[in-house]
Amino acid sequence: FVGRIVHGNHQRFSLAENPAPSVVCHLGVAVGADLVVLRGHVLSGFPWNNFGYAIAAVPALAQTASLVGLWGLTLITLAAFATPAVLADGRETTPRPWLPMAIAAAVLVAMAGYGGWRLATTEVAAVDGVKLRIMQPNVPQDEKFRPTAKQIIMDRYIALSDRATGAETRGVRDVTHLIWPESAFPFFLEREPDGLARIANLLPPGVVLITGAARVEPPAPPAAPLPRVYNSIRVVGDAGAILATYDKVHLVPFGEFLPLQDLMDAVGLEPLTRVHGGFTAGTQLHPLAVPGLPPASPLICYEAIFPGAVVPRGARPGFLLNLTNDAWFGITPGPYQHFAQARLRTIEEGLPLVRAANNGISAIVDPLGRVQRRLPLGEDGVIDGTLPKAIAPTAYARYGDVPALLLVCLFAAAAWFARRSG
Repeated sequence: FVGRIVHGNHQRFSLAENPAPSVVCHLGVAVGADLVVLRGHVLSGFPWNNFGYAIAAVPALAQTASLVGLWGLTLITLAAFATPAVLADGRETTPRPWLPMAIAAAVLVAMAGYGGWRLATTEVAAVDGVKLRIMQPNVPQDEKFRPTAKQIIMDRYIALSDRATGAETRGVRDVTHLIWPESAFPFFLEREPDGLARIANLLPPGVVLITGAARVEPPAPPAAPLPRVYNSIRVVGDAGAILATYDKVHLVPFGEFLPLQDLMDAVGLEPLTRVHGGFTAGTQLHPLAVPGLPPASPLICYEAIFPGAVVPRGARPGFLLNLTNDAWFGITPGPYQHFAQARLRTIEEGLPLVRAANNGISAIVDPLGRVQRRLPLGEDGVIDGTLPKAIAPTAYARYGDVPALLLVCLFAAAAWFARRSG
C-alpha cells in the first residue's frame, strides 16, 4: 500500500507466485489497520495497546491525536513503520526504494513540529479554589475483596488520606477534594453506616470524597431473583451522605460479567470479581456532579481506553475522572499500558485527567498529556495537586473519527492515483 502511493507501481502481483517484500508491506498495512479497528469495536471492543501508542509515548508526536485520534495515529504508525520493508525489494519495478522511508521521516518530523508548537503555545491554567488529594492504598488484590478485612482496609484508607506530606501540611484539612480508587471497599457502602460515619469523621467541613464503591439494588421479583450490583463511583459529603453516583456502563467481559450469563451461572461459573450473576451495566455515561468541581466525565477502569467514548453527550465536562483497580495486573506492563491509554484521551479531547489507582499509576495529567503529579506503581501514598482547566475542544473532540477516515481516504486516493499514473 505504501509502495503504491510512493512509486506508482501498477504491475499486477500474485502473492503466491511473487511474494516480494513490498507486496507484503502493501497488504500488511491495509489488513493490519482493518484488524486493529475491528478489534476496537466488535463484541464490545477491546482497543488495548494499539500500534498508535508506539509514537504517542513521545509528547510532541502524541499531539497529533488532537487532530486524528488513536485510529489516525495507528494508521500513520503502521504506514511509517512498514516502509523499511520496501528496501528489501530490489526489483527494477521499485526504482526508488528509499523514498517511502524519506516520506515517512518527513511526516514524523512535521508531526513533531506541530506537537512542539502546540506544547509551547498552549497555556493551561488551574481551576480556582480546588486542591485535590489522590490516595493510592496499594492494597493486595487477595485482601481487597475479603469481607473480613474491611476494618483493616478502612484504617489504611483513613490513615493514608490524612497523612501529612510536609512539616507545614495538615493532611486532609489542606484539600478540598479527596479521591479514592475503584471498588475501594469489600462491602456495600450504603449498607455500612459505620463506614459512612468514619468517612464523615475524616472529612473536614466542605471537603468532599470521591470514591469507587460497588452498590446494590434489591431484587425486583419475580423478574429479577438476584439483586442488581453495580460498579460505581460515589460522591460523599462531609456529613457522610452520598451526594451523587455513576454506574459503570462498559463492563469487562469475563471480569465483571459473563457472556450468556444464565448458562454460565447454571454450570457454576463466575466472573473474576466473584459477583454472583455479574455486575449490572449502568444506563449511559453521564456527567458526575461534584460540589466545588467542574462537571466530571466519570470513567471506571478500562472505560478510559475507548477513544471517542469518554465524554458524555451534551455539555462538555471539565475533566476526565478515572478510578481504577489495576492490582489485577500485578507488577507487570499492564498498569503502564493502561495509564498511557488514559493519558492519550486527554490529548484527544483537550481535557485534563484525574486518576486514582489502587496500586498505581495515580496521576494528575493536563489537557496536553503532560503529567503534573504521579505516584508510581506498587507504592502507597498520596499526591496533592491542583486541577488543570480544560482547553478549547480539539478537532478530534469536535469531529470524532471523521479526520481519521479522511486520512484513510487520502491514502487510498494517493494509491489509486499512483497506480493510474505509474
